[in-house]
Amino acid sequence: MTIVPNTSAARATFSDMLAVYLKTRVLIVLFLGFSAGLPLALSSSTLLVWMREAGVDLGTIGLFALVGTPYTIKFLWAPVVDALDVPVLATLLGRRRGWLLLSQLLLIVSIALLAFCDPGSASGYLIFASALLVAIASATQDIVIDAFRIESLTESEQAAGMASYVAAYRIGTLASTAGALFLVSGFEVLGFGKGWAWTASYLAMAALVVIGIATTLVATEPQKSVVAASEHAAHAADNPLRRVAVAAYGAFADFLTRDMALLVLTFVVLFKLCDAFAGALTAPFVIDLGFSRNDYAAIVKGVGLAATLIGGFAGGALARAYPLVTSLWIGAFLQMASNLIFTWQAFMGVNLWALTLTIIVENFTGAIGTVIFVAYLSTLCQSPLHTATQYALLTALAAVGRTYLSAGAGFIAETTGWPLFFIISAATALPSIVLLAWLQQRGHFASLEKPTRFDADD
Repeated sequence: MTIVPNTSAARATFSDMLAVYLKTRVLIVLFLGFSAGLPLALSSSTLLVWMREAGVDLGTIGLFALVGTPYTIKFLWAPVVDALDVPVLATLLGRRRGWLLLSQLLLIVSIALLAFCDPGSASGYLIFASALLVAIASATQDIVIDAFRIESLTESEQAAGMASYVAAYRIGTLASTAGALFLVSGFEVLGFGKGWAWTASYLAMAALVVIGIATTLVATEPQKSVVAASEHAAHAADNPLRRVAVAAYGAFADFLTRDMALLVLTFVVLFKLCDAFAGALTAPFVIDLGFSRNDYAAIVKGVGLAATLIGGFAGGALARAYPLVTSLWIGAFLQMASNLIFTWQAFMGVNLWALTLTIIVENFTGAIGTVIFVAYLSTLCQSPLHTATQYALLTALAAVGRTYLSAGAGFIAETTGWPLFFIISAATALPSIVLLAWLQQRGHFASLEKPTRFDADD
């Protein structure tokens, strides 16, 4: 199929592609990405290390996976963020920044509360409740940051903003995993008891939330949010529950009444399926070939992280240089082709250089596809009255492929063997490619394009 470039849009130069990352709006999103990545591990992997060191049994530790539930169902309270304003804070900062500051203040309080729990002696219910509060505050911050990012950035900045966000998110996560663990060891060297060392480390993590608070205070309220605020003012006297219900209904109705809505939603579910299908079994594949746990940690996690960060920025550059639909085509074929390199790896066997190349290609291309895809999802959220709700719903749908459709991947791999499995995983990209062609032919992407792709102002 021939892809016709958008000749009416100004083609970005290389300097344009780099300059977008230095725009104030994009830098604000970058620092908010750090704030979003920081809390996740504090209520999951880092907390589980603390619990295990304190002697908590594996059965109880396993149940703590349920703490992550707010991240999965956050779309259920996204209408609250869209419909209601935070008293006082909304007046001082605006509707989006008011919610941002509230969620960040809640994060500091909940992380500090978790810091003073003692997994070795305290009630498991207290620790679970504290961790759950961290997850709820973190998921709420995610909702608001997504809405803020979409409403702040122009269409040509969305992918660059997401690349910056993802890079900073990973750094935030690194700070609350490796960083927090190193702090525990450091405090022990200074003479702290193990329990107090963990408490001090968690308090240090709570202090890092100040980076997000400072970013919120420095940022300016998105213009789209300012426009929506007048709509809120007109309904200020309405019952809050009614306003939330109206916002939820409006968000779904606005989307479902669009042309080809069901096809668009199906495309959202399927676009990252091939990535998820192969990614679900990357770890057992590497171990089955004969690589060690250290090989897996160093190459898949270490080299893979670097490739993901570079790929994210490359995806932002591609989306800056080409129209949205062209970028999606590039992302779709790169994702599909990258799965086939695992088939090559299966024949190469235990070869560290081959595995390094395989992981670089897979993570690099996957990150390009992810950034471009998120830019597309962001473009679908066009009403500032419903941004938080619609984006939370779209990301929940996008997770269907990773969570449910790829659940049977292991059975297929057992039946076919690794080389054929990865060929099949590449073929799972075909339905989304067919839908991409269908939607392009019917003008879906043209309707999403903005009149000007590159803005001279900041």
